[in-house]
Amino acid sequence: MPKKVLVLYYTQTGQLYDIVSSVITSLKAGGDVEIFLEELKPDPPFPFPWSSSAFFQAFPESVKGIPCLLKPTKIPPEKSFDLIIIAYQPWYLSPSVPFHAFFQQESTRHMISGKPVITLIGCRNMWVMAQETIKQYIKEANGNLVGNIVLRDRAPNLLSVVTIIRWMMKNKKERYLKIFPPAGVSKSDILDAQRFGTIIRHFLLHGQFDQLQSELVHAGAVEVQPELVLLEKRGKMLFRLWAEFILKKGSYGSPSRHFRLVLFKYYLLTVLYLVSPFATLLFYLTKPFRKKSIQNQILYYQELN
Repeated sequence: MPKKVLVLYYTQTGQLYDIVSSVITSLKAGGDVEIFLEELKPDPPFPFPWSSSAFFQAFPESVKGIPCLLKPTKIPPEKSFDLIIIAYQPWYLSPSVPFHAFFQQESTRHMISGKPVITLIGCRNMWVMAQETIKQYIKEANGNLVGNIVLRDRAPNLLSVVTIIRWMMKNKKERYLKIFPPAGVSKSDILDAQRFGTIIRHFLLHGQFDQLQSELVHAGAVEVQPELVLLEKRGKMLFRLWAEFILKKGSYGSPSRHFRLVLFKYYLLTVLYLVSPFATLLFYLTKPFRKKSIQNQILYYQELN
């Protein structure tokens, strides 16, 4: 009997679909693995490209885990899977709203309970806080997280801020002004992700996943940037306060919260371009005195603790 793998993903730009396709190409090679590919579809869909207003409207719900409506999936309720792959992208240091909605469904808890789960992340560069939330969702559903893979935009932080905004707002991904690289995960990194599918396939066919994450890490599946982890942790705390402040003026799409969202927009841009460079500089100045704690932090986020 072929091994059955459910792959769930949500994408606006198509990038995450390309990442998923690369991984499952080698995973299903040989004909002894059957893939069930399912896209989460919000109802109504989130726009792409985003308007500035719509982009920031999604902020409080992302941070606070407030779900949207999802169209019914085509997953047969009686189907049992040998592995589940959750492919998602972070929004505002949190899982995207469609994945909050997915994990808060009772049917999801039933589907994941007792099953091995792999997370596959496509992101700009900050993912650890979103992954902590997903880990908790999987734990609450009694699933078993056995692997994590992260593909990110490798451009420097301040450059990728410009390219990702240009992509999200104007659907322009190509190189810009000779200074800014193409937005998103590179084509070569997406193509190379096939090697992760080969590793997953080996462990899937043997029915044992204990050493899977170690093999994935050895193959370069998770690169932790400790200077960004520091920014994420502080940002997540402040984002929660901002989200609560905005939600007091109404729910998603409410015009009454527009002014507070504008305030958050300018706060965020200030933090990205004025505060984060100083925080990064401080990190590197203190790095020689914190080698052990930094190494422990890297190991924590590479593994599945």
